[in-house]
Amino acid sequence: MATITPGRWTHQHDGEVVVFLIGIRVNKITKVRAWLPAMAAMGPMISELAADPSLGLLGFTQHFNARGATMVQYWKDLDSLIAYAKGPESAHRPAWTEFNRRARKAAGAVGIWHETLVVPAGRHESLYIDMPSQGLPAALNPVEATGRRQGARGRIAASTP
Repeated sequence: MATITPGRWTHQHDGEVVVFLIGIRVNKITKVRAWLPAMAAMGPMISELAADPSLGLLGFTQHFNARGATMVQYWKDLDSLIAYAKGPESAHRPAWTEFNRRARKAAGAVGIWHETLVVPAGRHESLYIDMPSQGLPAALNPVEATGRRQGARGRIAASTP
């Protein structure tokens, strides 16, 4: 079980941050050959990214549900995210190729989605109360949400360079 960090926490970061949301949804539970490899492919990618911070991944959190999973990733910039996705040596390339091959064979069995949000400097805030370390504070620089960081407007103002 994750250790609870008591108190009110936010993050301190002076630049932009890229939030990448990615998910998978099992549409046909019996088509295991279509969805299981796609789900299993995320582990090696995250291991590769965690082993080399220069690739740009700052941190991530995962959420599972009955039909699949969602991952929230924090990246240092959009160029790093795109370079990893398109990199010929990255674990992403063969996983993406294999997903497309299997998806064609079992049309509609599994769905993948993603959203990319580029958040400019000074336009992001977070608040975590009595939670395990996660999200922006874990990916960036955690600080206590005191003083001007007590409210959302103050946290955003504190992140403005």
